[in-house]
Amino acid sequence: MMRRRVVVTGIGCATPVGNDIPTLWKQLLKGVSGVGYTTLFDASRFPTQISAEVKNFNLADYGEDPREWEGVSRHTKFAVGAALQAFKDSSLAGKIGDPTRFGVYLGSGEGTQNFPGFAQMVVAGLNGDVVDDNLYAKKGLDVLDRQAELEQEPNLPAAHLAGLFNAQGPNSNCLTACAASSQAIGEATEMIRRGAADIMLSGGAHSMIHQFGVTGFNLLTALSTRNDEPQRASRPFDKDRDGFVLGEGASMLVLEELSHAQARGAKIYGEVTGYGLTADAYRLTDTHPEGRGAIRCMKMALDDAGVNLDQVDYINAHGTSTDVNDRVETIAIKNVFGPQAYKIPVSSTKSMTGHMIAAAGATELIICLLAIRERVVPPTINYETQDPDCDLDYVPNQPRNVARCDVALSNSFGFGGQNTCLVVSRFTGK
Repeated sequence: MMRRRVVVTGIGCATPVGNDIPTLWKQLLKGVSGVGYTTLFDASRFPTQISAEVKNFNLADYGEDPREWEGVSRHTKFAVGAALQAFKDSSLAGKIGDPTRFGVYLGSGEGTQNFPGFAQMVVAGLNGDVVDDNLYAKKGLDVLDRQAELEQEPNLPAAHLAGLFNAQGPNSNCLTACAASSQAIGEATEMIRRGAADIMLSGGAHSMIHQFGVTGFNLLTALSTRNDEPQRASRPFDKDRDGFVLGEGASMLVLEELSHAQARGAKIYGEVTGYGLTADAYRLTDTHPEGRGAIRCMKMALDDAGVNLDQVDYINAHGTSTDVNDRVETIAIKNVFGPQAYKIPVSSTKSMTGHMIAAAGATELIICLLAIRERVVPPTINYETQDPDCDLDYVPNQPRNVARCDVALSNSFGFGGQNTCLVVSRFTGK
């Protein structure tokens, strides 16, 4: 049986550098940083006081009444805004047919935490040097909101989107750290390939810009502490990098079986041709020093796509701006591509968006599709000092027009050794 082909017919986003696709692309090509001082909570006592927040986001801009979504978490609102854009962009309204053939697969994180409420619970439960569970729980029943607590569940954004679009087909969410939305897109692609659905809304949403999120990453010494220069803090592959900058947001794609898209005359951004998924099986927070999981993952995705090494025109790197990730990803790319690695533009758009965690991969796949459409490779900004261990072409500081951009590889390598790679290709009508 011939494998069903999967194309992208709609895209949408809410990111630290733009809350719609035209703005995102324009800002990336201008090299605009979305990083600034954290405003979502008082970070003045934290080692890291900067982040890449989504700014000026309002669901009314996408035709929704914000009052209808007051009870949901911040990342769910981003997911709704991005999904509404993608659905409108796809021109699917009134053309879905059987709603049981339309599904949702996201890579989304947990909901917003009620930190003041938790603090009140701990104080109320204090009994000497210990916390009395009964007093703690009693206070929780008084101060916590049941709907808000339900919204903690990572599957809630997918459930909300299913209801919003009457998507009665497969519905799922995965939370594999920084690889989550890339894995979701890969799995959604496989569902269409094997005939479980004709249309999948896929992507991711996340916001960890809160006290717990920043505390955790600070304890791991993973975040940049370049507080005096926020917009210069995210500097992937630069010798003076000191950690990633925490971002947030959502990005969504409409994936569609090729003949279904063609039958309704849909515009096609590109084809998802390759998907790779591996685990380092090494340590929970450390990448394998030789990049074994990343190497296998890239090879798997390229094999799945059936493309030769010299056919890859652009790599959107995971490129977090941590010392280990950037060095190991460089090792892995050179292992996979050999001498060809030095001929391929490799850029990290996290230098501008920050690290959107679960939403990062979907955002970066959209960027790959735009690079293919425009034949322009976005830059890695803040690249100033070459690291001898990172010696590839990172497209420093300025976008680059290229003669050919038909195949792009997007890398997502998450905490816990979770690796996902996706290949997207120009659709030529064949």
